[in-house]
Amino acid sequence: MPTRRAFLVSAATLAVRRFTRAADVPVTGVANPELSPFDDLFTKFLKGNSIPGAGVAVTRKGKLVYARGFGHANVEKNTPVEPTSTFRIASISKPITSAGIMHLVDAGKVKLDDFVLKYVKQDAAPFPGATFDKRWNQITLRHCLHHTAGWDRNQKSGFDAIGIPWDVMNTLKIKHAPTADDVVRYMMGHPLDFDPGAKMVYSNVGYLVLGRVIETVTGQKYAPWIRENVLKPVGAAKMHLGRGLPEDRASNEVHYYDSKQRKSDCLYPLRMRQQVPLPDGGENIEGFEAHGGWVASPIDLLRFATVLDGGKRSPLSEQAINDTLARPDGLAGHDAKGQPLAAYYGCGWMVRPVGNAGKATTWHNGLISGTSTLLVRRNDGLSWAVLFNSDANPKGKQPASLIDSPMHVAADAVKTWPDTDLFERF
Repeated sequence: MPTRRAFLVSAATLAVRRFTRAADVPVTGVANPELSPFDDLFTKFLKGNSIPGAGVAVTRKGKLVYARGFGHANVEKNTPVEPTSTFRIASISKPITSAGIMHLVDAGKVKLDDFVLKYVKQDAAPFPGATFDKRWNQITLRHCLHHTAGWDRNQKSGFDAIGIPWDVMNTLKIKHAPTADDVVRYMMGHPLDFDPGAKMVYSNVGYLVLGRVIETVTGQKYAPWIRENVLKPVGAAKMHLGRGLPEDRASNEVHYYDSKQRKSDCLYPLRMRQQVPLPDGGENIEGFEAHGGWVASPIDLLRFATVLDGGKRSPLSEQAINDTLARPDGLAGHDAKGQPLAAYYGCGWMVRPVGNAGKATTWHNGLISGTSTLLVRRNDGLSWAVLFNSDANPKGKQPASLIDSPMHVAADAVKTWPDTDLFERF
């Protein structure tokens, strides 16, 4: 006999599949026969992977040539995804925070090798029996950008504080969902897992620390300053930080479907401690902020990506762009023998150099409950953003990872690219 959990997972999978048969996958946006490889890919992909919905946008040489919605923004209401539907972008928020720091570097207000404690003013909240780790004094902005600051959630003693909000609340004796400030303060009470700069291990905490730096230096809250100084210059000021409860979200934001149907105690007022779906108040989305809290349409996400194109609209100088994509020293950019890695994490972006002409393909993905996302800037002038409102298919595979290679294949199958610019329409 199947277990109750197996039965529930099976029932949930069947429920999603009812809405992802080929005939039931709505497609919105402007059709263009020249770009049919993308249409074919996503109608088959959603059906084959039981994913409720996806938003897709593609640019070529700075022009928006493709913007479509596939599947359902809300399965229960039979609402289709529109090209302008917004999604949580999860860790694609990190390139946004990086651009904010680089803008401050351009303005001469910070330096990449400044120590973060010059700006981070929170008092440490020591875990019982622990003392302040003096290695915090060695952490620089560059370390946080490169994920080399000293946190390793993969070690037996390591952890990621963003995933244990109730522990943070109990330790700090607070009765609200932890803010980004709270998480940083909590982590300052725990020892680092390795010496700053010794190696690269992906870390959400480092980007929350960078958010605190932005607030101290600018004297403003993180989100409005980012919108005004990073997103507005490239026309992406509609992007905003996410909200935990469905009723607090914008009308064009999709509903999120956790692949495992997980539930947890609600972190937010009115429903505090009530059991809710993980994406709908059981996960601390409002505390993700600078590391994973932004919400965007795929169109606006591609507008943001133009910060690396340079020019008058970009808030970043050529030097700041070069620094963003530069290879890190040591094991962050090289193997144990000192040879350059084929791909490395720069300042907020994964980077794969191509040839000797200074070109590179850059990308970032994101994953939280109910969300899987991908942003790619290819070295030949093509870029795309693909946003899903589920985190995995029935086999546990992330859709953003599964779609990565097929997107390159679809792009290469296009024989004639349109010369129109849909940015003017959206």
